[in-house]
Amino acid sequence: MEKAGLADDELKGALVGSSAVMFTNVSKSPAVLIKEFRKTSDRPVLKAAYVEESVYVGENQLEALVNVKSRNELIADVIALLQSPAKNVISALQGSAGQKIAGLVKTLEERGN
Repeated sequence: MEKAGLADDELKGALVGSSAVMFTNVSKSPAVLIKEFRKTSDRPVLKAAYVEESVYVGENQLEALVNVKSRNELIADVIALLQSPAKNVISALQGSAGQKIAGLVKTLEERGN
């Protein structure tokens, strides 16, 4: 951790005593795994986590880590938000509102001639 520049003092302090370290490409996977395992056991206890350049210290941070969205989930949320207005416009144009708009355009064209 020190060689990688990740040796945060809080994180190093949490690793005193018996500790296990988990590495993953999906940031919340270890927290989800721990939470699932904790349904049947009081161990393991979350001491600390380093996720997306943030340090989480203490068992009380487990729920926050479970709710952290991955990079791909955030990208999907942004795409969904961007698509929503376009879908509404297309839907309106295909429905009765589209017929009204087409009638309005036709009327404006006729007045312009």
